[in-house]
Amino acid sequence: MRICLYGSGSSSTNSKYTEVSYKLGQEIAERGYELVFGGGDTGVMGAVSKGVIENHGKVFGIAPEWMKEFEGMCKDCFKFIHTSTMDERKNLFLKHSDAFIVAPGGIGTLDEFFEIFTLKKLKRHNKKIVVFNIEGYYDTMLNMIDFMIDQGTIPKDNKNLFHISTSIEDIFNYLEDAD
Repeated sequence: MRICLYGSGSSSTNSKYTEVSYKLGQEIAERGYELVFGGGDTGVMGAVSKGVIENHGKVFGIAPEWMKEFEGMCKDCFKFIHTSTMDERKNLFLKHSDAFIVAPGGIGTLDEFFEIFTLKKLKRHNKKIVVFNIEGYYDTMLNMIDFMIDQGTIPKDNKNLFHISTSIEDIFNYLEDAD
């Protein structure tokens, strides 16, 4: 299984998120899965990729060439695709991934999550999406989605299009469940 990771690339990401993210990467490698990600070597992205690489797993980076102006790029990817745009990057994430994990991140991560969530709603894919809510990181976003449901701007069943998890074990129980 190729698992796409959305998460922070910021070098100032709180260590409580990067430490758990490293363990997530370690578990991805130990289960024989492949990581598809934005190619960053810092923050949550860097921690997950290091967890995969240091445990003999494969990482596949996808990023615009110009992203290196904003963050370091992983040098140990078995494959790296340079794109022209962020849209091209997101399309390749969808094409090359079997499932998605949304770990703590910033505005780019939110953009990626809401796009993949919307595309699933519109039946452009049927891949599993996990919101990895480490220490309540996404509580505010999830409350906003509940508010939108209460206001009738999105249907209640849309919340069934993704899974909320607070542990690595639960993530893999969900991803590996045949439904």
